[in-house]
Amino acid sequence: MNFLMQILSYPFAQRAIIVGVLLSVSAALLGVNLVLKRFSMLGDGLSHVSFGAAAVGLACGIAPLQFSIPIVIIAAFLLLRLKQNSKINGDAATAIVSSSALAIGIIVASLTTGMNTDISNYMFGSILALGKTEVVIATISGVIIIVVYTAFYQKIFSCTFDEDFAAVTGVNVKLYNSITAILTAVTVVIGMRIMGALLISSIITFPALSSMRICKHYKCTVIAAAIISVISFLLGILVSFAFDIPTGAAVVVINLVAFLILSLIGRVKQI
Repeated sequence: MNFLMQILSYPFAQRAIIVGVLLSVSAALLGVNLVLKRFSMLGDGLSHVSFGAAAVGLACGIAPLQFSIPIVIIAAFLLLRLKQNSKINGDAATAIVSSSALAIGIIVASLTTGMNTDISNYMFGSILALGKTEVVIATISGVIIIVVYTAFYQKIFSCTFDEDFAAVTGVNVKLYNSITAILTAVTVVIGMRIMGALLISSIITFPALSSMRICKHYKCTVIAAAIISVISFLLGILVSFAFDIPTGAAVVVINLVAFLILSLIGRVKQI
């Protein structure tokens, strides 16, 4: 308890926990839909795009977070369109866009600011780098994501399991797929500061997969994913401080442990 109170006494830790909890819930909610639709690589692709956009923003003297959000949203629409209408496989399209964006970001950084601390913070994440403005933007964005997802829960649920049936019943499938893509894009951008572009996709995928080991119903899976994601993030913060290791990596390892434990529990329940 004393160790926890010591962590909470630091303003940067308070900011990280606020943003991290909202990020964890947002990522878990969206992750369930993306995993079920076999489009979980969207988060990974958008994370690379967000790094490329942040690198360009830094090179041009523009606030990276504000600059990245519209760029990543456009990329999400592009990937969604490629998945639906192109002869290119969805994962292949994601790989093309993500690797290209990452390469552009590295080249821009190398030719301008160089691979400095700011660039490293966006690539690997850093809770120390969270500024007050970024916290405000991330908090507002996180609340909006959760509210919008909750408001359109039934429609998103319908589009997740059977797009054809949803369309027949009058659901605008393209609209709700676009909403999911936009929410995912914003989640990736606000999470890049803490988790880093290379690790942010893990908190979209891991909690969803973990909750599916023990839950059989959609609503249970969504709620369990959010709980697992928040607990994993908070434990990751504690482990990060205790052993002086990067927060993003600690959170991912905790998520991995949770996945392995819940997978074992799921197997035992089936026996």
